[in-house]
Amino acid sequence: MRFVALDLETANSKFSSICQIGISVFENNREIVAISQLVDPQDYFDAVNIAIHGIDENSVKGYPNFSAAYGQVKHLFEDSIVVSHTAFDRTALRQACKANNLVEPYCRWLDSAKVVRRAYPQFAVRGYGLGTVAKELGFDFKHHDALEDARVAGAILIQAIEDTGIALDEWLRRIEKPIADNKYSERITLEGKEEGPLAGEVCVFTGQLKISRADAARIANEAGAAVEPGVNKKTTIVVVGDQDLERLAGKSKSSKHLKAEEMAANGFAIRILQERDFVALLD
Repeated sequence: MRFVALDLETANSKFSSICQIGISVFENNREIVAISQLVDPQDYFDAVNIAIHGIDENSVKGYPNFSAAYGQVKHLFEDSIVVSHTAFDRTALRQACKANNLVEPYCRWLDSAKVVRRAYPQFAVRGYGLGTVAKELGFDFKHHDALEDARVAGAILIQAIEDTGIALDEWLRRIEKPIADNKYSERITLEGKEEGPLAGEVCVFTGQLKISRADAARIANEAGAAVEPGVNKKTTIVVVGDQDLERLAGKSKSSKHLKAEEMAANGFAIRILQERDFVALLD
């Protein structure tokens, strides 16, 4: 059994602004390769992101840009099973490749969050973030360090395989089936839907969107997310209209945007996405 666990950190709200790459290659339940690579995103660093992972402009001085860093590790992904916890890292890699005119790796993606939601009933609908799951399963790690996050995502997958008896190749097929179609899970009805790429997420929209707020909410809900009018402790995603976010500061941002930044800086599992990245996530 061999797979590659991947985690990425970004400098700002754009998925393409990758500033750290973490890769952990597992073979026969052992880590055989570990890579932690800082990346110069050639973009600005947002204070919220810095507060989360501790990486800033000074941290990446002298380090390669994404094209160079990606060229050094791409071979690890080719023809491999690549594991990421939720679709965010996969989407970030896609957006960074697109922004730098690079070819995405040919690989099979496995979302460890989808595995967790089917392996453990308590995480079927919500609470399946990396930190929460790691704590529940007894894994101690430094959250928001790319290599540490990649390692624990791999460890969680191995634990789920052992606990359920479902092999790695079988999980590639199992995650495409409904959560309830499994003796290891149960149907739990809360806000949103149980299936879809955003099932378990709670979305809030702010700013001027290219489509109507009603249409955005409908699309998010069809993808499985719950949609709420304001930011609160349950919010996991705040979608901001495609505006030049790096030029906005202080009160120029909406109250929802500012509250989301404050909550993210205080450790809440909340992501602020530009509209274009939200669309890419659903693509």
